[in-house]
Amino acid sequence: MNPTPLWLASLADAAATMTVPDLMRPPGRGGRESAVLILFGEGPQGPDLLLIQRNDGLRRHSGQPAFPGGRIEPTDASPEAAALREAEEETGLVPAGVDLVGRMPELYLRFSDFRVAPILGWWRDPCEVRPTDTGEVAAVSRVPIADLAEPDNRVMVRYGSGPGWGPGFRVNGMLVWGFTGTVVDRLLALGGWELPWHREGLTDVFEATPQGLRPVG
Repeated sequence: MNPTPLWLASLADAAATMTVPDLMRPPGRGGRESAVLILFGEGPQGPDLLLIQRNDGLRRHSGQPAFPGGRIEPTDASPEAAALREAEEETGLVPAGVDLVGRMPELYLRFSDFRVAPILGWWRDPCEVRPTDTGEVAAVSRVPIADLAEPDNRVMVRYGSGPGWGPGFRVNGMLVWGFTGTVVDRLLALGGWELPWHREGLTDVFEATPQGLRPVG
């Protein structure tokens, strides 16, 4: 078992008061309450993050990499409880092996009208994970922070023909973008992992929809 490292405690303190991007600020009211688990572990290449890849064909966020999580149910005692429950349902994660270390400010997903509580966790006692909700989850990955910070893996994703854009990461055969890409980008900066990279590089042009990215043209 691994105790929570000091770097993660410091990161949790910084993340709790981070500036929320304008486009992700929750409205004064409304929105469906949800939570995601941002789970850090210690892998062969150093610190890593647990990500899932959603199945193609879903009504929302089809095929998109994401943090484990989902809607907060009336039976959940807290956003933390919801995040752990969803992670267990989606990946087989054993909640008893996770130490919760903090919560980021609430973020808002405009396309799907979700208010998201990002919960930070430390994988004190790692276990085997895999897609256990196969109707929702296609793959589960532990992605090294070093791969996410690698400049050659970083891209900018442009949404449709408008001026909107966001950070993206090509890792483990996935393009991590949108909400997850933005949170990863902020965590890299707050954790001191970010490396200089060429921000002018754009991916193919995509249109962002509730179902995921769709090529334009």
